[in-house]
Amino acid sequence: MWFTSDNAAPAHPSVLEALTRANEGYTASYGADPIMEAVTAQIRDVFEAPDAAVYLVATGTAANALALACLCPPWATVYCHRNSHVEEDECAAPEFYTGGAKLTLLEGPDAKIDPQSFRDALGYTARAGVHNVQKGALSITNTTEAGTLYTLDEIRALTELAHAHNCPTHLDGARFTNALVALGCTPAEMTWKAGIDAVSFGGTKNGLMGVEAIILFDPAKAWELELRRKRGAHLFSKHRYLSAQMQAYLKDDLWLKLAADSNARAAQLSRGLMQMPTARLMHPTQGNGVFAGFPRIAHRAAQEAGAKYYFWPFDQSLDGPDEEILTARLMCSWSTTEEEVDKMVSVVKSAA
Repeated sequence: MWFTSDNAAPAHPSVLEALTRANEGYTASYGADPIMEAVTAQIRDVFEAPDAAVYLVATGTAANALALACLCPPWATVYCHRNSHVEEDECAAPEFYTGGAKLTLLEGPDAKIDPQSFRDALGYTARAGVHNVQKGALSITNTTEAGTLYTLDEIRALTELAHAHNCPTHLDGARFTNALVALGCTPAEMTWKAGIDAVSFGGTKNGLMGVEAIILFDPAKAWELELRRKRGAHLFSKHRYLSAQMQAYLKDDLWLKLAADSNARAAQLSRGLMQMPTARLMHPTQGNGVFAGFPRIAHRAAQEAGAKYYFWPFDQSLDGPDEEILTARLMCSWSTTEEEVDKMVSVVKSAA
């Protein structure tokens, strides 16, 4: 019963098999391997973007920070939600890689940017010309840090506002595929057709050992990204091991199947927990994460039975009144089983 993070899950066997195959013999380095050539063609096809520039890095932090560095100069700002991943979990990497651009934190329920909050921020930015930080880029996280989804209309509303102020747009897609299968749309519809200029296409949280793609829909930014990736120490010499993972991910729609499975397990877990009269959801369950509150006595029973998950926020204790509601984040992965979810639900329901 391991629900701490989808990062904690193993790599899919197909990915490990692909790495073994890629390990045979010699090949070109630094992304010039033939596997990467095939991956670039695959991603362009999947995203219906024949001119897109595609680059691989090993971490989501690198993907987000390098993409934003190409979109936002040091004297400008990145607009993002107060609870976005680039704000809460990147240790100021976007600020570092952009050379000092600030983050302007926006508001909105369920970790989704409220367009009025963005509109207000745009009106406030650069009000005194050279004396102020300038308008930079917009970053949207889908699936959000609260496990919720931006609809296509919501993405378009934000990107249209951004482009009206000459701000390029970035989609943080660490859980890109979880959002995609939940929305039932195509990658193109969730990105460039909705006004997204650059996307971090994540795989590590969805069955890969460690690889993320940076996709730039404006190829004019490609050379800058290459230079930034190298200068930022994120250009792998033995690049074939990144390429092989991504190739396995895209083969036979494995990426879609894995995300559909993790979303299904989260939905199962959410339904089960909500059968307790005292349980409540902090946010709607729309992806592969469940944000829920239930009595302390049930948390004690779950953890004594071996369940692993995080309190959300972290600063809550198992010590205290049995009936007090404690809130938690429970993440499902491609490898989470129906049996694990059933056991978790059974334990907490019995205790409560």
